[in-house]
Amino acid sequence: MILSDVTLKEMMDKGTLVCEPINEHSLQPASIDCRIGNHFLVVDDNQHSSGVITFNEEIKYREIEADSIVIPAHSFLLATTIEYVKLPSNITAFVEGRSSIGRMGLFIQNAGWVDAGFEGQITLELYNANSLPIKIDTGRRVCQLVFCSMDKAAEKPYQGKYQGQKLSVGSRIFQDKT
Repeated sequence: MILSDVTLKEMMDKGTLVCEPINEHSLQPASIDCRIGNHFLVVDDNQHSSGVITFNEEIKYREIEADSIVIPAHSFLLATTIEYVKLPSNITAFVEGRSSIGRMGLFIQNAGWVDAGFEGQITLELYNANSLPIKIDTGRRVCQLVFCSMDKAAEKPYQGKYQGQKLSVGSRIFQDKT
């Protein structure tokens, strides 16, 4: 079941759900809009001597802190939300791009899913599918979290490699057990 603005506000007021700081425009009828922060990561092409990114080696990134960023056409980068989220063990969330942003050709994702029990800022994957660069200013609402109630609380809430993340966090797939 998708949670309404009324339920989200009640949960945040009680402290059972954390999504902060939010502004007066963030709470939507069935979601919370999140804003882009000022921390970005770009794959550092010069640090990958083989010229290939693999699942088995740590990916090297260039870190950028700025009040705005220009994403070149057909380019990818990681960003973070301003909002810090803490989900209880019976709530999960989907990360969706805002329609107005998608209509510009900017795709925003975080693999689309936030597990029950997750805590931290959300790292977003941004891809400019447009033929022109796109400039984004820090503080703009770029995505939305849609919260869902699970049929039961998770037996093992999220405790993975991104728990507690702050700022943009690059891929840690190299830490996966196969």
